[in-house]
Amino acid sequence: MGFFDKLKSGLSKTKNTVFAPINSLLKAIHRVDEDLLDELEEILITSDVGVEATEEIIDELRARIKDRRLSSSEDVNAALREIMSEMIGESEELKLNTKPSVVLVIGVNGVGKTTSIAKIANSLKKEGKNVLLCAADTFRAAAIDQLQIWADRCGVDLIKHTEGSDPAAVVFDAANAAKSRGTDVLIIDTAGRLHNKKNLMDELAKISRVLDRELPGASRETLLVLDATTGQNAINQAKEFMNTGDITGIVLTKLDGTAKGGCILSIKRRLGIPVKYIGVGEGIDDMEKFDTGEFIRALFE
Repeated sequence: MGFFDKLKSGLSKTKNTVFAPINSLLKAIHRVDEDLLDELEEILITSDVGVEATEEIIDELRARIKDRRLSSSEDVNAALREIMSEMIGESEELKLNTKPSVVLVIGVNGVGKTTSIAKIANSLKKEGKNVLLCAADTFRAAAIDQLQIWADRCGVDLIKHTEGSDPAAVVFDAANAAKSRGTDVLIIDTAGRLHNKKNLMDELAKISRVLDRELPGASRETLLVLDATTGQNAINQAKEFMNTGDITGIVLTKLDGTAKGGCILSIKRRLGIPVKYIGVGEGIDDMEKFDTGEFIRALFE
């Protein structure tokens, strides 16, 4: 199955719930008027796009209908796709400009953080990069063992200590291993939640200081993993995490299992952070670099 077909299949629940009704509505219209906009607004709001994002979409669509004198369903469809693409923003790849580069991954338990790390590692390895994993989520039971299983499955090495170890000490060893082995990308699994927000912030700050000292000047990404099945709640969760550090990208998982994929339209608008990867299946190859154009196309076609 090609990339677009896999994406289209993975987004089928969102498409059938959100975008199929939109397409049906546009095909059935006889005139472009406020009644059409009201119906579109209702579909978007009930599809977890979010009230604020929906209002922005409808207001902009109303303006374009007036300015461009749009009168056909095809014109309105094209304008709607344009607006949604602009709202999501241009696609952004990971910035991996140094050797090694560092990718810190955070996210609460249950969102698919560990499997996302493995899938990203697998994707980078397929691009010819040498990848090293670091098990710095030492507080969650079995997190280290789970990451080891995925590392073995991907065929990449893992730096780990025992459960309950100091995460910063694991990162120290991983950073030095990355230097000595000529690693291209070091991916670090961090604790998604400690006893409270202050503990989490302190732990991430400690890890950051180790990286600053051991890998000065290294490109660094901090990816937040969110579960698409929670819809708008995922965005509220992201706002909490934004207080813990400089998040550079979102990994949106489980898009294949939800009709709430419309939340992606709100993420960039409300958070100012680009989506960099999306999960569209359970397989090791089912993590895709996010492409705005292909995403919108898969939802509308």
